[in-house]
Amino acid sequence: MDFQLMNLEQRGHVAVLTLDRPPVNALNKALLVELFSAIGVVSGMEDVRALVLTGKGKAFVAGADIAEMQGLSVADAGAFSAMGQAVFSGLEALPFPVIAAVNGFALGGGCELAMSCDFIIAGPKALFGQPEVKLGLIPGFGGTQRLTRLVGMQRAKELCFTGRNVSADEAVAMGLALAKTEGDVTEDAIAVAEVIATNGPYAVGLTKRAINESEGAPPAAGYANERSLFAMCFASDDQTEGVAAFLEKRTANFKGS
Repeated sequence: MDFQLMNLEQRGHVAVLTLDRPPVNALNKALLVELFSAIGVVSGMEDVRALVLTGKGKAFVAGADIAEMQGLSVADAGAFSAMGQAVFSGLEALPFPVIAAVNGFALGGGCELAMSCDFIIAGPKALFGQPEVKLGLIPGFGGTQRLTRLVGMQRAKELCFTGRNVSADEAVAMGLALAKTEGDVTEDAIAVAEVIATNGPYAVGLTKRAINESEGAPPAAGYANERSLFAMCFASDDQTEGVAAFLEKRTANFKGS
């Protein structure tokens, strides 16, 4: 499928999705629609075991398209928020890990997009923030929820109340980003994705489910879900191959089933 506002390529077991809406990849309805389509395409790509999401140019995503939001009615604003939340939730629900390679500005909707990935690797010029209050708005694409889970309620409130920007170093220190790289952040993220792809993809997907589905659940429910998913591994070819390869002292040849 050809995209107008992004580029999708496959490098071995890793898919790389690069947003490309100059000058700063601002999120408008057209980009959200295309991103939703791209998520569907990636989920069906053969042998993909991880996705790296990044932006072209000086921004990951500088935020939502403010000009497009101007003059929205209450109903239209609610629909726009619902659209962004649905797209980001679709990204979050992909059955394999998604890594955000944040190369520059990740503000507002851009920060919310990065947080919907499984983890964030920040480049040296990465800048994060939820500055919506400076426009008389609040985060509308899941920011109040995901930011709180990542950095805690007190820090999330401080960031959203002040609207200040956060450097890559501070983002790592507070747990918003996993790591900072001094090199090419996309290539470094791909390198991490390639390591993940060497492991049993069926098990990696179930691990993601076990962690995500335990969010907000009582511990007993999380343990029960983990038991169920652990047991499911023993019906998979990957588990049979992985154990056999370990005992035979060879590299496993995982198929993802």
